[in-house]
Order: sequence, then structure tokens, then C-alpha cells
Amino acid sequence: MTLQIYDTMERQKVPFVPRTEGEVAMYVCGPTVYDVPHLGHGRTALTYDMIRRYMEWCGYTVTVASNVTDIDDKIIARAEDEGRTEPDVAAEFTAAYDQQMERLGIIPAESRPHATQFIDGMIDIIHDLVERDAAYVVPDKGVYFSVEGLSDYGRLAGRSLSQLLDDAGQRVDVDTDKRSPLDFALWKAAKPGEPSWQTPWGVGRPGWHTECVAMSLSALGPDFDIHGGGDDLCFPHHQNEWAQVTATGQPFARHWVHSAMVNVAGEKMSKSLGNFTNLAEAIDSSGPRALRLLALQTHYRRAMEMGRDALSAASTAVDRLDAFHRRMSASDVDLTSDETMPESIDSFTASMNDDFGTPAALDQAFSLVREANSDLDNGKTQMAGLRARTALTLLTALGIEIGAEESILGEGPDNEEIERLIEERQKARSDRNFDAADQIRDQLAASGIVVEDTADGVIWHRA
Repeated sequence: MTLQIYDTMERQKVPFVPRTEGEVAMYVCGPTVYDVPHLGHGRTALTYDMIRRYMEWCGYTVTVASNVTDIDDKIIARAEDEGRTEPDVAAEFTAAYDQQMERLGIIPAESRPHATQFIDGMIDIIHDLVERDAAYVVPDKGVYFSVEGLSDYGRLAGRSLSQLLDDAGQRVDVDTDKRSPLDFALWKAAKPGEPSWQTPWGVGRPGWHTECVAMSLSALGPDFDIHGGGDDLCFPHHQNEWAQVTATGQPFARHWVHSAMVNVAGEKMSKSLGNFTNLAEAIDSSGPRALRLLALQTHYRRAMEMGRDALSAASTAVDRLDAFHRRMSASDVDLTSDETMPESIDSFTASMNDDFGTPAALDQAFSLVREANSDLDNGKTQMAGLRARTALTLLTALGIEIGAEESILGEGPDNEEIERLIEERQKARSDRNFDAADQIRDQLAASGIVVEDTADGVIWHRA
């Protein structure tokens, strides 16, 4: 089955046809760095990391560009409130975002453009649009894009131009100096004290929608394969990116992919609702693998619950996977062979090729885990190994690592030290020095390491 992707522009699943055979160029809208990352940032990053990993598993060479918006109203407001410079605020929260992405195991993007590095490119784009009469200058305010020149403006949002005009004022700025309420700022005239750059239209700074146009085209060129981001960006941000490039006659993104939001207690997560959840705290409490597993358990286009109960259940599931790996490793099961089960690989691939159907793909992997455990219970070591290797292959394709357990708080002994202590304990038991063996077990327990003596040998896990 050919990979099918739900394309927001087409409102249906379509075959994925890359610009260049065997290659994927993907642009993912990155953070506006005015605060620490929240769970929504984590869900978005995990979604596109999953897409990247699966496509690489399928044999594609994937190039990802993901921007940093380091000039924005919210950055300016925070800098003013705290008596700091905008670059200082942006640098602090870019570092905070990067730290949590590293903890989540997100593969770094090959290109990481920062908006303030592409001002000249933005000015060139705006100049071209003004020359084409697709944009106009409002003295002392800036430059606006004229949406009425595009008959299918609103297509990405699934709305007609007339429908959007009826709703004007709810999601766009109303300004009597604009030709249409839907016209959006490409360049904003500077206010006193704000960061600004000199242009043919006066001193000012770029509009958000123009920033991503300049950065995506610079990083990946026209007609790149996938433009992704959260579905809250579909309108107006992505719609307005598309409008600018379309007005120049260039091809833009071949496919538009949008991931859904995060719910906490049944509500969309947002600061205004007071359920804004710090990503670092969620990783501290449950570990990055639990967050990844939880994200994969919900299809990326569906809103997902990420409360305490859901994270706790995902953490328990990760523990079961680790216990499975320990059991297989401690038995005579061969985990090193390349032999896997073709029918299971095909079933997994069919699920993933149906618009990245991770819930069904995960079910396939967990079924193999259960069956491998049953095989081992019944002495079917060879079949247990075959199923176990296949399960590990599928989990790896999804970015879930098992067998190399993490210390959630980054504390305690590493795996090598734990194995050394367990060997000492085993020797003490062999020498019938049970007091010493118990002391080692208590030492490990104090560090959050649970030791289990089984018929297949000693296995351990972090509490």
C-alpha cells in the first residue's frame, strides 16, 4: 500500500508523491520563544518526529527544517515587562525549548532558521508582492497583503472568501485602513523602542506570516514535500503563508499536514484556561518515553488527553515493555538475529501507510509482546525470539527504545553500575553471604532500582 497522507488543503487522504524520488523535504513550524515549552509543543514535536522516523525506516532520506520565531509581539512584551532585551528573552527560551526536545529524543532538524536572520529575504518577498499589486502600503502602519486577488483564499481553512469575510473580526485584526478586513500585515511600522529594520516602506519589523515564507523557501526551496504544524496554525498563519507564495506564481508545499491539540481534563490546553502544563515537569514526572508512547496511542489528527492518569498509564506500559525486554534478555531468546515476521511487518506498514496510523501500529507491536511472553511460558523459545525481534523492530520504527532504561530525574546509578552491583550480589548469594547480598539489594532499592529473581535469572528495572 502506498503511503497515504491526509492533506488539509485537499480535505482527504492523498498518495504521498515526493518532489524528488526517495527524498522528503519537510518544514515544521517551530516555537515562538517567549516562554518555556508546554505539552502542546511536545505533542507537535513528537508527531513530526514520528513522521520523520517512519519515513526514514521506509528508506527515504528526510531533510527537516524547523524555524524559531525570535521576534514577535509576545517576545517584545516580555522583554519590556522584565527590563530585558528581546534577543536575551529569545535566547533563554530557545535554549529551554531545545533542552526539552533533546530530552524527548527529537531528531534535530537539519535546518534551524531564526526569523531575525532572514530579514533581507522577507523584504525581498514583500517588495515582489508590492510590485505585483498583491500588496499595498499604508503610510505609518506598514504593508498589507490583499487577499481579494486570490479567489480561493480560505481553501486551506476549508472556508470560502465570503464565509471568512462574514467572520472577520473574530480571528483577524480589523483596521479601517485595510482594503479588506482579511488583509494581513507583511511589514509593521515600528513603535518606539521596538526592534526595527530599515526598508523602502520605512522603519519596522516583519509580520509573522512572511517570516515562515522566507525561512521555508530558503531552507528547502519551492515545491517542498510537507508543511506541518499544529492545527491552530492552519488559519490564519498557514493560509497566509500559502497566499503570499501563490501570489508570486511559485509552487509552495505539496502536502499540508496538521496535528491536533492537547486536552487536559477535556479542555484544550491554553494559558487563558489556566491548564497550561510545563513540558519539563511532565518529563520529570513520567519520563520522555511515556510521553512519546502516549502521543502515539492517539492518532495525530485527533485531540489527545495528556493528564496525570493518561501519563501514569503510559508510564506503566513503558515499564511492561522494559520488563519484557529484561525477560527476553535473561532467557535463551536470540534478540540479535535479523530474522523477523514478514506478515507482522506488512500489517504494521499498512497501518502506518494509512495516514500514519500509530494506534493500530502500536497494537501490532504490543500483540507481539504478549504472544512472545506466552511462547516463552510454553517453552517455545525460537518463536518467542522471532516475535520479540519483530516487536522491537516495530517499536524502534516508532522511536520507542526499550532495554536502555532511563532515570527520569537524571539521578542514580547508570546501567553499567547497576549490572556491576547485581553481579556482586549474585556472587555474595553463591558464597551464601546473604547479609551482603541483602545490603546490595537495599542499596539498589534506595536508588530506585527494583531487583527481581526469576526462573530465567535476575532482572531489574527502575521504580
